[in-house]
Amino acid sequence: MRTAVYFVPIVTTVIALGFAGVVIARWLDRRQPHLLWWGVGLLTYAAGTITESATTLLGWHEVLFRAWYITGALLGGAPLAQGSVYLHLPRKTANRLTVVVATVIVIASLCVIASPIDYALVEPFRLSGSVLAWRWVRLFSPFINLYAVIFLVGGAIVSAVRYRRTRETYSRFIGNVYIAIGAILPGIGGTFTRFGHTEVLYVTELIGLLCIFAGYRLNVTGRGVREARDGRRETGDENDAESLGMPHYQR
Repeated sequence: MRTAVYFVPIVTTVIALGFAGVVIARWLDRRQPHLLWWGVGLLTYAAGTITESATTLLGWHEVLFRAWYITGALLGGAPLAQGSVYLHLPRKTANRLTVVVATVIVIASLCVIASPIDYALVEPFRLSGSVLAWRWVRLFSPFINLYAVIFLVGGAIVSAVRYRRTRETYSRFIGNVYIAIGAILPGIGGTFTRFGHTEVLYVTELIGLLCIFAGYRLNVTGRGVREARDGRRETGDENDAESLGMPHYQR
C-alpha cells in the first residue's frame, strides 16, 4: 500500500536535476574534471530516484528494479567519489582508479542484469535488493560504497577541519559539515533497505540532498566573499573541495 512517503522521490528527483544543472554549468565555466564527475554523479543520483518515482506511480517492474539497483547501489556514490579523486590525487592516479572502479561497476551491473528474480519476494510498490536470486551479487555494493565513503565523507571531514582554522573560511567549515552529514544519510537509508524499510531510504535521500546543496551553497558563497575582498578570481581547485557527496549503501 502506498503512503505519502512513497512520493518523496519525485521531489528528490526535481531537486537533484536542478542541482546537477548548477554543477554542470560551473563545469562549463571552469572545465575542471572533478566538477564534471560531480555533475554526472548528481545525474545518476536523479536516475535512481526516477526509478523509485516510477515504481511508486506504475508499480514494481523488473526493468525498473534492475535500473534502480544499478543507478543506486552501484552508481549512487561512485561518480561523486571520482570527482573527489580527481580533485585530490594526481591525474594518472585518478585515471587508474577510474579504470578499476568502472571495471567493478560494469561486472556488477552485468551480474545484476543476469541474476534471476525471486518473484515470491516482490512487493507491488516497494524496491529491495532481496529479490535478487543470486544473493552474492549484493556483495559488490559494500566495496563500491566503502570507496565512496573514503573520498566523499572522509574528504568533507578533512576539509571541514582545515577550514575551521580561520574565521574567513568558517562558512566553508560549516558547509563541509553539512556535506559530510548529507553524504552519510542516504547510506543509513540504504542500510535500512536491506531490512525491508525502503521508505527510510526515500526520506534520507531527500534530506541528504538538501544538506549537500546547503553545504555547496555555503562553500560557493564563502569563495565569492573571499574573491570580492581580494579583488581577484581564484582558480585553485581547493576552493571547490568536497562541495558534493552522496553515496548509497547496502541495497
